[in-house]
Amino acid sequence: MELFSNPLFALFVIIALGFIVGNIKIRGFSFGISAVLFVALLLGHFGVVIPQIIERIGMVLFIFTVGIQAGPGFFESFKKRGRKLAAMAALIVISGVLVAFLSMFIFDVDAALMAGILCGALTSTPGLTVAIDATSSPLASIGYGIAYPMGVVGVIVVIKFIPKILKLNLNDENKRLAQAEKDAYPKIESAHFIVKNDSVVGKTLSEIEIRTMTGATVSRIQHKDNCSTPLHDTILNKGDIIRAVGSEQALAKVEVLIGEKVQQEITLKKGFLVQQFLITNKKLVGKTIHEISFLHSYNAVVTRINRGGIDIAPSPDLHIRFGDKLTIGFPKASLNSLTCLLGNNERKLSDTDFLPIALGIVIGILLGYVSISFSSTLSMSLGLSGGVLLAAIALSNIGKTGPIVWIMSDSANQLLRQLGLLFFLSAVGTKAGGQLVDTLNESGIVLLLIGFAITILPMLVALLLNKLFFKFNVFELMGAITGGMTSTPGLAACDSLTDSNLPGRAYAAVYPIAMVILIICVQFLAKTAL
Repeated sequence: MELFSNPLFALFVIIALGFIVGNIKIRGFSFGISAVLFVALLLGHFGVVIPQIIERIGMVLFIFTVGIQAGPGFFESFKKRGRKLAAMAALIVISGVLVAFLSMFIFDVDAALMAGILCGALTSTPGLTVAIDATSSPLASIGYGIAYPMGVVGVIVVIKFIPKILKLNLNDENKRLAQAEKDAYPKIESAHFIVKNDSVVGKTLSEIEIRTMTGATVSRIQHKDNCSTPLHDTILNKGDIIRAVGSEQALAKVEVLIGEKVQQEITLKKGFLVQQFLITNKKLVGKTIHEISFLHSYNAVVTRINRGGIDIAPSPDLHIRFGDKLTIGFPKASLNSLTCLLGNNERKLSDTDFLPIALGIVIGILLGYVSISFSSTLSMSLGLSGGVLLAAIALSNIGKTGPIVWIMSDSANQLLRQLGLLFFLSAVGTKAGGQLVDTLNESGIVLLLIGFAITILPMLVALLLNKLFFKFNVFELMGAITGGMTSTPGLAACDSLTDSNLPGRAYAAVYPIAMVILIICVQFLAKTAL
């Protein structure tokens, strides 16, 4: 065991063993990356300790990358589901608080001790700081220590078993989710049309406003034997053939506006290319397709954008993101200029710029220190995790500040997220494991069962309410539950079940609400101790 006194050795042994155990399947069930926590619990019981700074670094990296990935779709998701998510958060926390109040009176538990048990069962460090400040009693810390280990383990176990409880096949659910996300964007197709309608003959593309009228993009036009990329001042002549790109609905509108669809195709003339370009020039990030209008200087036209495997119609107001793939038609002579303009550098996509990561985390930490006072006895702050999470969401929505691009590539995000998660679970597990058996012996089974009930019952309430009222997708449900339980390890368990960022978005929407409600309830609970 002498080697285990070296925290670096212990850390990577825990990670290695965790992956080995996590890959073991029993009747199709495995713990995946969450097994790192259980290995850490075991070794923590035998005295292995990972320094708290590793836990903090891990948590900050994990939460920051979750916020960065969830951010771009966060506000849209909150607009659609915000009320339901807020209601879910409130019901989860209030369920736990009610269990705490009932237990306090039934088993005659000190209010300061119960405040700590409540925060430990919900794994809320900001809640604990409020409980300690409000009660001025060491019992709050003791209660937190009693409930915290089971709070960490309980959420992960329930999250892992939710698919079994709901009798769902995760592979099928992941496929259904991927299809739903694709269906949110109409399939992009192309078709050829002959210019017949007198209302457009002799007019330029800008005059007939074809993009605004139909939602489609004209990528090529053939006049007699001459094929070219259309410009805004390109005139449509009767009998011309145009190639339009857009959704099925958009192409139907082109047919009404321009003329009937034809099987004849416009062949690329010599020296004309259609090619995908990767956006790696950070100067373009955050700009709209319209703002990059100087593409016309190269006689080029954007026909579609691929983002995260999904084709998107290139509307003029669509903002460009780092890593987007633009399909562009252009003369061969413009190839070098376009490459220089757009970047098109795979290596830059895989490189990670640590300046925005470091700055973003600094902003998040500072935000976490901000405390808002509502009265002489009630104040609250976001804390480390809350501050970093909200900063990441805000920055990823901004996208770019001067030369700094806040959004990371998917590969960089996944690497940092998993690294942070492994550090966090290893440190949390050894800390909880060192207390687990001693807590059981010293505190008695009653206090442990109270903490266990505060952890488990709110999640069961959430499952029941979701079935009856909320009807969240299983991944959104799991994210909402972990956010309502303010459980970062729980989110880690969700993260291992799907490639979608849906759990992260739900967690990000629910977590701040749950934390505020918990802090208020802890203040109220603490007053009964005074």
